[in-house]
Amino acid sequence: MNVKPYRRKANFYETDQMGIIHHSNYIRWFEEARVDFLDQLDFNYQKVVELGIEFGLLDVYCEYKSMLRFGDIVDIYTSITELKNMKMSVSYKIIETASGEVCTLGKTQHFFLDKNKNRPVALKKAIPELFELFSSLENETN
Repeated sequence: MNVKPYRRKANFYETDQMGIIHHSNYIRWFEEARVDFLDQLDFNYQKVVELGIEFGLLDVYCEYKSMLRFGDIVDIYTSITELKNMKMSVSYKIIETASGEVCTLGKTQHFFLDKNKNRPVALKKAIPELFELFSSLENETN
């Protein structure tokens, strides 16, 4: 499946006093890209929640390679890099669109939470079709 990168324009309110995008915003951008990724799979986040599953966050990693500023347009490439029965890792690559420069690399690790029982659950058992979809995309670069 060909998943398109998530494109966004850096907003003024996301900058710090030096006029660059504040580091905390990249984590938000990862989430936006992850939600867009699910939308493109026709298995949006709301559908997953309605089926009783949440994606709990275990870990976030972000490597800043170059600065972004207000008005910059970026493409965020999202991919599933590891999938296990009860957790997955998602990687992100943020590229400044005009120059093609890689500005940021990131990774989030999630566990699958049964929101009704409030405990971890095997995605393969809870939503087998989503597990299979994720499995088919594991390590696929876009």
